[in-house]
Amino acid sequence: MSQTIELPLTSGPEGALGGAWRVIVRNDDHNTFDHVAFTLSRVLPGVTVDDGYRIADTIHHRGLAVVWSGHRELAEHYWEQLNDAGLTMAPLEQG
Repeated sequence: MSQTIELPLTSGPEGALGGAWRVIVRNDDHNTFDHVAFTLSRVLPGVTVDDGYRIADTIHHRGLAVVWSGHRELAEHYWEQLNDAGLTMAPLEQG
């Protein structure tokens, strides 16, 4: 059974640095569910390993998932950490 995970959004002044920037992880054929789940729980605040597995399942079945949304500086930081850990990342998007 697939479950949608809604992560809290942080909000702030709209503009180039404010607003909601989305960090998106894409499905791939080289990362294991374990690696994705543990990486998400290690990098993203408030994400448990169980949450990580649910998000990994969403990534697997839908092809991608928004794993975090918030201010640009933090989005860039989390994107870089997830990318450095080997996850397949989509470019940052402003929502």
